[in-house]
Amino acid sequence: MSTTLLQPGTSAPKPGASLEQPQNPFAGMTLLTAEGQQPRAKNAVEITKNALKRIRIAMAKEGISPEDGGLRLGITGGGCSGLSYNIRFDTQPRERDKVFVFGAGVETPNDPSGAKAVRIFVDPKSYLYLAGMVLDFEETLMRQGFNFINPNSSKSCGCGSSFSV
Repeated sequence: MSTTLLQPGTSAPKPGASLEQPQNPFAGMTLLTAEGQQPRAKNAVEITKNALKRIRIAMAKEGISPEDGGLRLGITGGGCSGLSYNIRFDTQPRERDKVFVFGAGVETPNDPSGAKAVRIFVDPKSYLYLAGMVLDFEETLMRQGFNFINPNSSKSCGCGSSFSV
């Protein structure tokens, strides 16, 4: 016989109910939806407020104008799980790119852009694998960098830079 200790103010679970709650991968994050998109849409790309801040800072350091340039997200073959994420700045979108606009008027700490919008460019081939994903920026004692939270990924490597579908 097992004993379950309850916290004050809680009740015992119903018989057969699981005690474990599914974890929300976006808990504690502020998600930003692109202009013209619905929140958590399967065909959209979203970013967190932390990612917006780092994109703005990095664009200013690289001398990329928010009005003309943007951040390019892409996928290439390779890596330990089969596909690898690419992230770089581009001075303008390509003809067939999906362009997502984020953060107009949203202030972030140490914002060199003055709360201007940032654009994310995704080529059509990469979009097949990136639709529905969230780009976050993590800054901890152990790690600093962009995280791709991708619902299309069935398996990823330990470093998080490659995945398979």
